[in-house]
Amino acid sequence: MGMGSRMVTMLLATGLAIASVVTAQAQTLPKIAEFYFDPDVAARPIEVLPAGQPDLVDQLMKLRERGRKGVEASVQLASIAYAEGRAELGKKLYGEALGAVSGTSQQARGIRWNHAWDLYRQGDAAAALALWVEAAEANRGHADWVPPTLALVLWQLDRKDEAVQWFAAAVRTEPQQWADAAQFPRLLPLWRDAERAQLAQVQQAWAAAPPAWP
Repeated sequence: MGMGSRMVTMLLATGLAIASVVTAQAQTLPKIAEFYFDPDVAARPIEVLPAGQPDLVDQLMKLRERGRKGVEASVQLASIAYAEGRAELGKKLYGEALGAVSGTSQQARGIRWNHAWDLYRQGDAAAALALWVEAAEANRGHADWVPPTLALVLWQLDRKDEAVQWFAAAVRTEPQQWADAAQFPRLLPLWRDAERAQLAQVQQAWAAAPPAWP
């Protein structure tokens, strides 16, 4: 089902106050740590309803109207909007969701993480990097998702030396896992095949000349 003009009309009618979300300027990266063992419960897709549910958009809109799980519904609608090529609507919805929570909360971290993936998959790697860095720093920067994700986006941005440095951090953390690209489908089940294939290019560059630590 398409988003349709009904969704756009309803969202605009709510009079949402939307903050500016992302700038695509060159991103300064945090200093690379030696290890990244910390799990991050916020680094997961936010879906309040199953993706294949009939009338999914209508059901999500009802949740927003009733105030039940409104933030989560906004995020899921934003992701649908991006997938359908409605980037401006997606940004507005993400902005509303972020404005409804504390900027330093776990929820905010999850919103930024999800928004970054949608931006990356729509070809805006620079903006995705900015949000991933924000999400990482909000969790003290040592989350286990950080090295492979930053390696992926930096490689896409042709910052290949930095990508290899970040991938090396993943290998230092779990050498029996990240040193072998054959492990990527198990380690990165939510990534798309093309994303895992691109990270395999980073792995090959790392294997050809592993950077020393520190």
